[in-house]
Amino acid sequence: MAKKVSTQLDLFPHVAAVYAAAGERVVDNAALYRAVARQAGVARAQLDATVAIGTAGAQRSPIKRAIRWHQQTLRQLGVIERIDGQRGLWQLRDSASKKLHQAAAGVRLVAFSTDLGVAIWARSQSVFPALGEPIALCVTSPPYPLRAARAYGNPTEREFVDFLCVVLEPIVRALVPGGSIVLNIGNDVFLERSPARSMYAERLLLALHDWLGLHLMDRVPWVNYSKPPGPTWWACVNRVQLASAHELVYWLTNDPARVRSDNRRVLEPHTERHRELIAAGGERRAASYGDGAYRLRPGDFGLPTAGRIPRNVIERGHVCADTLRYRKHAAERGLPVHGAMYPTDIPDFFVRFLTEPGDLVVDPFGGTARTGLAAERLGRRWLVVEWMLQYLQGAAGLFRDSTGFELHPALG
Repeated sequence: MAKKVSTQLDLFPHVAAVYAAAGERVVDNAALYRAVARQAGVARAQLDATVAIGTAGAQRSPIKRAIRWHQQTLRQLGVIERIDGQRGLWQLRDSASKKLHQAAAGVRLVAFSTDLGVAIWARSQSVFPALGEPIALCVTSPPYPLRAARAYGNPTEREFVDFLCVVLEPIVRALVPGGSIVLNIGNDVFLERSPARSMYAERLLLALHDWLGLHLMDRVPWVNYSKPPGPTWWACVNRVQLASAHELVYWLTNDPARVRSDNRRVLEPHTERHRELIAAGGERRAASYGDGAYRLRPGDFGLPTAGRIPRNVIERGHVCADTLRYRKHAAERGLPVHGAMYPTDIPDFFVRFLTEPGDLVVDPFGGTARTGLAAERLGRRWLVVEWMLQYLQGAAGLFRDSTGFELHPALG
């Protein structure tokens, strides 16, 4: 018995699969109809059956019509193109046959979603200028200006400041008063043929203030002792540098007077020594340090409190349980693994510190959607945008247990 299919959604992955399997070969519409019907289990009679369509009542096959509709969707995504002057002849674009995962300019496709958020396959410039939604927080790790580019590409050091300001401008424009931008950027960027570090990070801070009106709230270094002992050439070969163990995290806001941070949301357990002081009723001695700048009095640190205020340093390795789950999910599906991931702990900390439940958290360089994952778990709404499709396919595995999870059928 022939399988009954929806003429709209169920056929899309089959249409995409036919062109993917064809590679650089041209596919005519008749061959496309047959191949899709075969994959979807549609009988020939069902494929050819016609009904009256439109005001003129022309007899058309609804299944063939749906296939052509999905064909146009692939064209709009920049995946296929029509052979010049040939009606009904299509093939993969040259760029698509080599790198299907990179979203073309203007393309926007919901890769997956939950009740709280959505992951979009697109370039950020195609999404945020028209978002029309107040943003409480942006946590992101843009591609670093490395000399040896990663698989997802990156701007050069000269391009980086302009590149990032263009991406952030519509997000800053949509920030609520006192909203925040948190940027994780690379520290291991060096001048050409020199052991001197680039000052691109300092130029970026000035540009974010002068061009976008952001104020620096803090520098929060991410100390990662599990980083490889680089920079290899200057630290391990020429021995003129120290092995790097931290990256830069900048916290900025559009309005310091109304900044929405609250350190009570990120309190940590007291140290054993502090717990002992509380139990003993506090310090029993008096002392003065720094020419009187700091004074210790009897009874200090004796009152019970909810916890310890965190220091402005993050000490985390780069691997976490979510990273291992993502890698397993990607490997099972033959997907490329993202080459630079940060642990979910980092966006988790800033989402707790800088937002409240129900706020919107965004990431224009979504990667494996860790910002979205942290926001999902903390009851915040979220939007991540990523232009490499396979990274979102892999990230989707981290959200499968989330309420309302839906995956686009073409990514299944």
